[in-house]
Amino acid sequence: MMTLPISPAASALIARGLKLGGPASRMFAVLNPANGAHIADVADRSADDMHAAVARAGAAFPAWSARTAKERGAILRRWHGLVVDHADALAEVLTLEQGKPLAEARGEILFGANFIEWFAEEAKRVYGDIIPPHAPDKRCLVLKQPIGVVGAITPWNFPSGMMTRKVAPALAAGCTIVVKPAEDTPLSALALAVLAEDAGLPRNVMSVVTAAQASEVAGVLTASPDVRKLSFTGSTRVGKLLMRQCADTVKKLSLELGGNAPFIVFDDADLDAAVAGAMATKFRNAGQTCVSANRLYVQSGVMDAFARKYAEAVRALKIGDGFASGTQIGPLINAAAVEKVDGLVRDAIGKGALAVLGGGRHPHGGNFYQPTILTGVLPGMEIAGAEIFGPVAPITPFETEAEVIARANDTPYGLAAYFWSRDIGRVFRVAEALEYGMVGANEVLTSNEGAPFGGIKESGIGREGSRYGIEDFVEIKYLALGGIAAAA
Repeated sequence: MMTLPISPAASALIARGLKLGGPASRMFAVLNPANGAHIADVADRSADDMHAAVARAGAAFPAWSARTAKERGAILRRWHGLVVDHADALAEVLTLEQGKPLAEARGEILFGANFIEWFAEEAKRVYGDIIPPHAPDKRCLVLKQPIGVVGAITPWNFPSGMMTRKVAPALAAGCTIVVKPAEDTPLSALALAVLAEDAGLPRNVMSVVTAAQASEVAGVLTASPDVRKLSFTGSTRVGKLLMRQCADTVKKLSLELGGNAPFIVFDDADLDAAVAGAMATKFRNAGQTCVSANRLYVQSGVMDAFARKYAEAVRALKIGDGFASGTQIGPLINAAAVEKVDGLVRDAIGKGALAVLGGGRHPHGGNFYQPTILTGVLPGMEIAGAEIFGPVAPITPFETEAEVIARANDTPYGLAAYFWSRDIGRVFRVAEALEYGMVGANEVLTSNEGAPFGGIKESGIGREGSRYGIEDFVEIKYLALGGIAAAA
């Protein structure tokens, strides 16, 4: 590994993480998306390696699941403490391999740590039930038991936050887990695994299996009858493929898939607050989030005022390397991502849309793309229905509440939606009418450890975080107890 522009603490986490799992016959390179620099060579594990990791997780399951919830929670609390203590170093690792600004990366680390803390406490609250019996000599009990070995496939856009959001409830419930991180960002997962080991997590209760080609090792997770649950965050296309592959073993699934979030501004909105919200949800992580505002609808009466304020705010954004002071937007993850975003913009402009701001690759070159505002976007344009995953904001006017609800719901996706209004009646009407798993009314920072995260329609199955999040990692067992005869 070459000398890196990061602290000794961050370098040490990377070095220790690279040793996890032992030597490998194949390696793949991890590159810095801001400048293309080589960061490290990571083990490129095979299907055989994944089979071995699943077998080890299966062997570790009986002892781990037999521990009390309090014992498991204590280890999770120690892990949480170590993640918080190493937040600066973990943020450096994250910025190095993913590109987001350092302050934003640190926010992700602490966001992810919150899930570890939450589920450390929630482990003791997996309650069963006693059902009133149907006969005097019987008792009916409902038990909740850990599902078994879990497979988790995590994304590159939030490699730390999405890992802890999956791993923490699995461990709290008593499951063992094998994690396949995205090939662009494996170092964050390995660093978290190092700290989990330091916290006292027994060997093989959690394993991280890195690989350059996800399909080879992910296929083991979907096909193995020993893996009883799969949790995936990523595209809808891949989620559907995994769902099909899991059908043969009838696995329990959690799928957090693509989004096409509408952001609606009504004419009675607080425009300054709406602009701030649109900035936060559109340009966080350079627009590379599944809950990013994808379609901005603004009521015609305030369209000009909103567009002017929004353009001023976007124009002031500072683009650059995530380690540079004051950077607000970093690079896209790789060249393919830039090509996709640029293709959507070129298609829209070619069909009549207007680039009010930006509209092409950034002068920095490489994986940087200009923050862009488009107007005149029509249904026939690719960008109107695609998940953009980049710093591009299409703004479209609308006239009535009924019209914009119909347009917002006209998508197979149903992850997140946002709207801005000070009319309390409208708040309830619109929130109930929008076909999304999460709705923000005058708010865009909706995700936290105590709230259920997930979508409907083709945006996924299941929920992560909150008291609902641990339910996906347990099985319900009904115990019918007979022979309780009346005393003589």
